[in-house]
Amino acid sequence: MRLSQFGLSLNEAKTRILEFGRYAIERRARRGQRRPETFDFLGFTHICAKRRKSGSFIVRRLTVAKRMRATLKAIRERLMRRRHLPIKAVGAWLRSIVHGYLNYHAVPGNLKRLGMFRAEVCRAWLHATRRRSQRSRMTWERFGRFVTRYIPKVRTLHPYPNQRFAS
Repeated sequence: MRLSQFGLSLNEAKTRILEFGRYAIERRARRGQRRPETFDFLGFTHICAKRRKSGSFIVRRLTVAKRMRATLKAIRERLMRRRHLPIKAVGAWLRSIVHGYLNYHAVPGNLKRLGMFRAEVCRAWLHATRRRSQRSRMTWERFGRFVTRYIPKVRTLHPYPNQRFAS
């Protein structure tokens, strides 16, 4: 086996064989079983799905919810430590964080979850700015200008290969 040549081995607790792919949904339905199992790999939960319009098979990739929660928790903690810095500095820092996160996770079908991520980051930033003093003067309308200036919008950055390489 190729892994043993390099002194590596599979972790039996984490390794399993799944029925996954184009015909897994139909085969499992014929046997009276539920939908195919999902698995997490490289920061995405991979799901067997079908397109709504054509009904063709598609692998849906969603950001792993557990990791997204952990990232949001870390951002909230750092925001509370940086809350007394100027808004310009915090906004530039947040832009780099959110931009990097979107650069990796902006795949087709994942935009709803990324929109929730962006909204939670904005809520956490508003909360941190309102905690700067006892008199909170930061309204959502005023804060919205900072959001549009510093937090990037969610859009698909990695289209499907047939769209990316079509010429």
